[in-house]
Amino acid sequence: MSGVKIAQRKEKCENCTKQCNKKQGEDGANSGPESEEVNGQLIESPRLLLSACLSCDGCLSDEETLKISQQNLEEVERVLALNKKCDASKHKVVVASVCPQSLPFFAVQFGLDINEAAHKLCSFLKSIGVKFVFDTTVAAGFSILETQKEFIQRYRRRHHDSQALPMFTSSCPGWIRYAERVLGSVVTPHLCTARSPQQIMGCLVKDYFSEQQKLSPEGIYHVVVAPCFDKKLEAVREEFYNSLLETRDVDCVLTSKEIYRLMQKRKISVEELGSVPLDHLQGEGGDVALMRHDGRGSEGFLEHVFKHTAKEVFAVDVQEITYKTLRNRDFQEVKLEKDGETLLQFAAIYGFRNIQTLVHRMKKGRLPYQLVEVLSCPGGCLSGRGQAESEAGGRVDKGLVQQMEEVYVSLPVRLPELNPVLNKLYQDWLHGPDSDQANKLLHTEFKGQSQSNTQPPHMEW
Repeated sequence: MSGVKIAQRKEKCENCTKQCNKKQGEDGANSGPESEEVNGQLIESPRLLLSACLSCDGCLSDEETLKISQQNLEEVERVLALNKKCDASKHKVVVASVCPQSLPFFAVQFGLDINEAAHKLCSFLKSIGVKFVFDTTVAAGFSILETQKEFIQRYRRRHHDSQALPMFTSSCPGWIRYAERVLGSVVTPHLCTARSPQQIMGCLVKDYFSEQQKLSPEGIYHVVVAPCFDKKLEAVREEFYNSLLETRDVDCVLTSKEIYRLMQKRKISVEELGSVPLDHLQGEGGDVALMRHDGRGSEGFLEHVFKHTAKEVFAVDVQEITYKTLRNRDFQEVKLEKDGETLLQFAAIYGFRNIQTLVHRMKKGRLPYQLVEVLSCPGGCLSGRGQAESEAGGRVDKGLVQQMEEVYVSLPVRLPELNPVLNKLYQDWLHGPDSDQANKLLHTEFKGQSQSNTQPPHMEW
């Protein structure tokens, strides 16, 4: 989604349900206005990101519009204010989960290393009334392991199931919305069913953590700090709402910049904040050791699945992955070759312009990949518009993104398979990695819908 308000978006693309020809530049960003000649004069017209088109009133129902309108700072501040006024028995325990791709933004803004920046952020959030602050790397680990497992299953049934491969990653809500709303059944059977890190974190907080703290899920208000506006759209999906308890896995998503602006609004400087360690999901004391997963700043689904499959299926231990750039730096592929034979061929495809090429090749039957890591933001999650957009608006601040990338890669890497917290949670919370509980809480479904009244099949970028 764009940062502009829904009402403003409608004015910009009111004709999108009939003929949407919004185009992106090669970098996928809003690379400047298009021009057309009118009465001999060159008139510039604004260009709009496809992700904004997909989230405007042409695609959103009134109910979705209302739900997304509540994904803002004002709603969080309202909950925090009510906690101060009402009886303790009616308090909502406010829990914040911070995406690892958001932490580099705060490190750059604070001028600190990533660990100290995380402590300062935690201090700020707790100073305004947040009770617990978590890092979502554990949830991302679950998502990676479930994606690995599903790919192996699909790979082994590829000869008798035409929809088994290719498999597309499913952690990006902008891509998922486009796949469901525009592409439909051509693509949706190929989407990995593993939940995104955000929504697995929602289950961890509302199911596991609430039980550990002897709290009811509806008694927790769960806020996720994310680099991307589209994560707000993901949080309000119907399948992530418990109608019996009337609670969502994630109650509100705030972007990194929204949190930073709240600090500025309250005139709180970094210097006056203490250094408060993040909390442990399992309640133990001590500082949380910040880690990251392999990859290019977006959890590294491709790299993890590639290495895991190479070892599991072909007994090849891949240490380093070499990317080959094809169309541009956001369209790259990797191969596993042995004795002149290509055993695996994966691709990382970011930005809607490249996604268009991907879908075109798939429809023509010329897609050689078994797995594609798909993200709607050019450059990946660190480049999310909720933190990387320049103050002038429209363009990604490439200097800021480069700084965030340098900060992010400074974190040590740990394979999710080697994370003792994950292994313990599989047993204590899910009763085993192949249990019904694991399948219920770590997976979801995607539906291809008829798009006759939304986006036309000839959409361009």
